[in-house]
Amino acid sequence: MIKGKIVSSLCKVFENELFDDFEINNVSMLKNERFSFQVVLTSDEDSNFSFSIDSDITEFISMFKVVSVPVSLAAFERSDDFFLKKDPGLYPDILKPLSDLELKIKKDTYCGIWIEINPESKISGKHILKFTANNFSCSLTLNILDAALPENDLIYTNWYHSDCLADYYKIDVFSDEYWRINRNFIKCAAEHGINCILTPLFTPALDTAVGWQRTTVQLVGVKIHGAGYIFDFSNLKKWIEMCRDCGIKYFEMSHFFTQWGARHAPKIMATDKKGRTKQIFGWNTRTSSRKYDNFIRALGIKLNQFLKEYNLVNNVFFHISDEPTTDNLKTYRKRAGIIKEVFADYPVIDAMSDYEFYKYGTVDIPIPSESKIEKFYGKVDTLWTYYCCGQTTEYVPNRFLAMPSVRNRVIGLMFYKYDIKGFLQWGYNFYNSHLSLTKINPFEVTDAGGKFPSGDSFVVYPSDDGKPYCSLRIKVLYEAIQDRLALKLLESFKGREYIESLIGNLTFKEYPHSAEWLFNLREQVNEEISRCS
Repeated sequence: MIKGKIVSSLCKVFENELFDDFEINNVSMLKNERFSFQVVLTSDEDSNFSFSIDSDITEFISMFKVVSVPVSLAAFERSDDFFLKKDPGLYPDILKPLSDLELKIKKDTYCGIWIEINPESKISGKHILKFTANNFSCSLTLNILDAALPENDLIYTNWYHSDCLADYYKIDVFSDEYWRINRNFIKCAAEHGINCILTPLFTPALDTAVGWQRTTVQLVGVKIHGAGYIFDFSNLKKWIEMCRDCGIKYFEMSHFFTQWGARHAPKIMATDKKGRTKQIFGWNTRTSSRKYDNFIRALGIKLNQFLKEYNLVNNVFFHISDEPTTDNLKTYRKRAGIIKEVFADYPVIDAMSDYEFYKYGTVDIPIPSESKIEKFYGKVDTLWTYYCCGQTTEYVPNRFLAMPSVRNRVIGLMFYKYDIKGFLQWGYNFYNSHLSLTKINPFEVTDAGGKFPSGDSFVVYPSDDGKPYCSLRIKVLYEAIQDRLALKLLESFKGREYIESLIGNLTFKEYPHSAEWLFNLREQVNEEISRCS
């Protein structure tokens, strides 16, 4: 006999236990958002089963099986206690389309079916959804409100690593297959709120051991011509057109200097007069190199013309170096000087947690981590934030596999409360070990080779057909983005003071650790929107 119940998207369904599994039966959504929930099944014997839905809105419904992945490093030792558990094991994460799978349940275990509703603004009103699995059935009443979220104005970048796709699929960079697969992964990113893409002018100088190399994905062609250079932007043009076609609006150009201190140039390849390709800058190039400065200035003349030609003046950001510290301030200021001189029409952004970099004007938009954001709040013109593996203490939001989904989704309230304009996370599809010393299979290794808590380095998985499998974590974070927009919509009716009284005196470190509270808050927001619209 199969039994089951309907739970929210915030439930995590482990094979032997459930977390945050409060039942739902009457729910609401706005007509242009996506709403997810889960049907959890169990059985008193090993069972094969078929799963079906009966509803008048089936054309707007997608169904997935929640598949678990291995976790070796669930959390750092120093982490706080807001985790589901910290033991190695199998954790739910991948969402595989139901049509691709044979469905089975082992005796006395749990199976999660993920349901996503996407009305595309085409329908509204109340609808009954009935689900059947062999002998078991259950139903949900869904009220699609005749109201729409405003257009997303949060700039969201989740660093995109095209070299990892080339490595995993064993394809040539810039081959037809390379472009096809990248289009699939970028389209998926855009569908989940990512509207800004890390663009590899040169192979990103990120997460690479000193002296080590990542696969070359340099979009700017460089040819040595006498004492100067000729630049070819044909691949950059193709990249931008593809990204725009997928729904990307903003482009952050890859860092001009290496991570953690701006000590070296990124790897830059060029062809000489005999047509041979060779590396002209990289780990052997100190940032004080006059030759590299001249290269940047020569590139700037042509790249500025290109960006203006493609109407990108208001949609591009430049980077100096990722996560510098005050020990690097002098070097960073000098390097920032040349980039701000050459690309004067564009803001410089970088992840950093020291206010001095902004104070001295070296960066236009500093991006502090959540745990350091109070140093910047109210002091900067444009406030962004980021998280990575370091944000595992003080209860700040994050998205590791071992964390409850409420800790993932609650950041939407902080986006609203702090008037966050941009959000950065470093790993959309980083399929390397720490420092890119080896390639990994993300279905087998989820912790970057034992360095980062599982879930830090990617939120999508590469399927065999060159399309991404989504994680439940990317879905839940997209719900956070929608929560922010729902609050902004309600604010347009009732004012900011009302919203702040509704969400309470929360901060990045202090908020209710209750999935049911967060789910009910969103239902309350929907109810108020329905009354006002």
